[in-house]
Amino acid sequence: MRNICVIGTGYVGLVTGVCFADLGNNVVCVDVDVQKVEMLRSGRSPIYEPGLEELMERNMRAGRLTFTDDYRVGLDNASFVFITVGTPMADDGSADLRYVESAAHGIGKTMTRSLIIIDKSTVPVGTGDVVTDIIASYAKPEMTYDVISNPEFLREGSAVTDFFNPDRIVLGSKNRKAAEAVAELHAPLNAPVFITDLRTAEMIKYASNAFLATRISFINEIAQMCERLGADVIEVARGMGADKRIGPHFLSAGVGYGGSCFPKDVLALHHMAASVGCHPQLLQAVMDINRDARTTFVSKVRTIFGSVDKKVIGVLGLSFKPNTDDMREAPSVEIIQALQAEGAHIKAYDPVAMENADNYLPTVTFCATAYDAAKEADALLIITEWNEFKQIDWQRIRQIMKNPLVLDGRNIYDPKEMTERGFTYIGVGRGIPASATQALPRPHNGHGNGAALKESTVVEQA
Repeated sequence: MRNICVIGTGYVGLVTGVCFADLGNNVVCVDVDVQKVEMLRSGRSPIYEPGLEELMERNMRAGRLTFTDDYRVGLDNASFVFITVGTPMADDGSADLRYVESAAHGIGKTMTRSLIIIDKSTVPVGTGDVVTDIIASYAKPEMTYDVISNPEFLREGSAVTDFFNPDRIVLGSKNRKAAEAVAELHAPLNAPVFITDLRTAEMIKYASNAFLATRISFINEIAQMCERLGADVIEVARGMGADKRIGPHFLSAGVGYGGSCFPKDVLALHHMAASVGCHPQLLQAVMDINRDARTTFVSKVRTIFGSVDKKVIGVLGLSFKPNTDDMREAPSVEIIQALQAEGAHIKAYDPVAMENADNYLPTVTFCATAYDAAKEADALLIITEWNEFKQIDWQRIRQIMKNPLVLDGRNIYDPKEMTERGFTYIGVGRGIPASATQALPRPHNGHGNGAALKESTVVEQA
């Protein structure tokens, strides 16, 4: 049993703290937000993450997990301190380190024993040295400590599972003995451990996220070609993914990536590259294509009707991905705002994200069910691939919609089946007939395009 302090109780921090407590450690989570701390003490999670709240309550009852807003309480008996605070996007595209620096200040001022300080926040290369210097400037001269970079690879919506079943544990340090101590902390997870220097570990996180984002943008670029050439991107991705050198993951065409990681991390890596004289043209293309995936989707809606002014548009799915209520950089926000700017009335439903979505989309009509969102709608847009949308009663939807038009931004449904149900169905890269592609608007910047389809067009699988 080890004593652990976790600074920050966001997605990464709360999952980290709860799961380490479940492994039998004593964990104190520190957060400067007093209201959040009180909420956590009452057994309620401030975030939606499947299985997390139940795990949190169990470990609180066992006395292994507590919450405080006081650094002194958090560090009192700790041997390991995890920094898990946010690194949001700054105005210039770089990572904003104010919360990491604040955590380092708090640790340096209050530490009373030797510590191993583990930075799990996604931070620019070189931040480990910054944290080391900050702590040194505040800690008493007799205090000894080591700073470890331990990037997280948790996916929102499956973060608890990911914690207990990691692909690898990455540890960067100037002191191998300290890194091995952190490796031992993770030993119950039975995962491969990679020990590197600090800067390499920090780069592994950014490189991993940027590569996954690149795969998404690549398949979205292919999807646009599929629409013009009459191919089906689903089958293309399946054929590509069967190649062991490529694999099937992150090859789902749609309306692009979002969330708290990919958008800011790709931009931050781009900023890092430019700041040291590199020319990150691939990263720029990844961001351009991702943006165009959304504008292309809006173009399809617009050109079907000629104008969306006064059209009622139903939207299913608001969070940036299923199994989370996170609305940060969610494609739905940009898509909905663009349609609203052109006069459309938006009715939307999401299983868990509507409360958060209200902060981003205050003029949207939020509905109690998917059927309420579809009722009297001129078109129904699928933005997030929640499982419950895969079991919709389409006969009922067909009866209550004003116009049986479905634009599937996640390619959940089979085009032929939707056609047989009486819908005009448009996916992403699903083989638009050549006769329809002549009306496609040309891309303005070399990446995106829209699909100018007549209202009667039926998109069939190639």
